[in-house]
Amino acid sequence: MYILISNDDGVSSPGIKALYTALADYGKCQVLAPINDMSGTSNSLTLDRPLYPHYLTNGFIGLDGTPADCVHLAMNGFLPEKPELVVSGINLGANLGDDILYSGTVAAATEGRFTIPPSFAFSLVSKKNTHLPTAAHFARKIIENYGKLELPTHTILNVNIPDLPIAEVKGIKLTRLGYRTHSQPPEKTVNPRGKVGYWISLVGDIVDGGEGTDFHAISEGYVSITPLNIDRSCQLALESLRALEHN
Repeated sequence: MYILISNDDGVSSPGIKALYTALADYGKCQVLAPINDMSGTSNSLTLDRPLYPHYLTNGFIGLDGTPADCVHLAMNGFLPEKPELVVSGINLGANLGDDILYSGTVAAATEGRFTIPPSFAFSLVSKKNTHLPTAAHFARKIIENYGKLELPTHTILNVNIPDLPIAEVKGIKLTRLGYRTHSQPPEKTVNPRGKVGYWISLVGDIVDGGEGTDFHAISEGYVSITPLNIDRSCQLALESLRALEHN
C-alpha cells in the first residue's frame, strides 16, 4: 500500500516523524508536508504562484504551500504513484468540535477523501510531545483495522488522542462533533511605529460537550473518532425553504 503522510505543523515536526515511524513497516510511506507551520489554513489552495518542492535528506518532501496543496498535488500526479491511503498528523493540539473548520490537519485528510479507504486526521490533545508515543500507538492500531470498516465513500475520520500514557487511555469512543461559543475578542496591538494590529484570540468556551461528543470522550480519557464528510447541506432547512421555489 502506498501511503501519503501530511500535516499542518510542518515537514520537520515531531508529530509527522512519529506517524511515519508508526506506519513505516505497514506500507510504502511518503511524507509530503508544508515546509512551515501552516496551522489554521483550513482547505485553502495556493493559486497565485507555483509551488516548489524541497527534497529532504530523510526522504521527506517539503512544499512551500498549505496542507491541502500538498495532498492535492499528491493525488493529482505529482508523486510517481497515486496514494492509496492519506493520513494526516500527528497534530500537536486538539482538533475538536468547531476546530475542524480551521484545521489544516483535517483539511489534508479531506483533500485525500477520494481514496477507497477513509482518510485519517490524527491529533494529540496537547501542545507538548510527551505523549506522542500514545498517539502513534493508536494511529497504527486504528489504521490496521480500517479494513473492517464499512463506511460511505469520501469519509474522513477525525481522531483525537488524550494527552495520557498508553496504559491510562480508557479505550476508543465513536463521537459526534461538539460545539464552542464564538471566539474571544481579538487582542489589539500597536507596533513601535504606531500601527495598530490584531491577534486572533483564544477559542470560545465549550457549549455542547456532553456525552457522545468528542469533547466529552477526551475529557473522560478516551480516544475520540468522529466520522466526517464534506456535504454541508442543511437538510433540516430544505422544507422551510420550499416556498422560494414557487415565488
